[in-house]
Amino acid sequence: QVQLMESGGGSVQAWDSLSLSCTASGGTFSRYDMAWFRQAPGKAREFVATIRKNSGETFYKDSVKGRFTISRHNDKNALYLQMDNLKPEDTARYYCAADPWIGSRFAEHAEYDCWGQGTQVTVSS
Repeated sequence: QVQLMESGGGSVQAWDSLSLSCTASGGTFSRYDMAWFRQAPGKAREFVATIRKNSGETFYKDSVKGRFTISRHNDKNALYLQMDNLKPEDTARYYCAADPWIGSRFAEHAEYDCWGQGTQVTVSS
């Protein structure tokens, strides 16, 4: 299984931007569907965005559409999440997830086999 490591989190003000990265090792990155999830204290882990391994098709949580952009660079074994116009409600620990194949249930965290340790994003008003 691939090992994942996130980076790029931090503390910012509302309307600022952050770019998260996830580096994969120990597997063939291009063979994995990839996603970002997040979890705020006391809340369940929730889907943020996903990108297919073959088509590059993307899907987003409604509340981040138009503000967040997921992308991948297979040659660099890297997944990215560009977050613009951040809001306090985006505050959470952000996790990178991977699975060899994710069908229609891409928003369900139980579908993913591989997870990183997460990176904290804090947005203040």
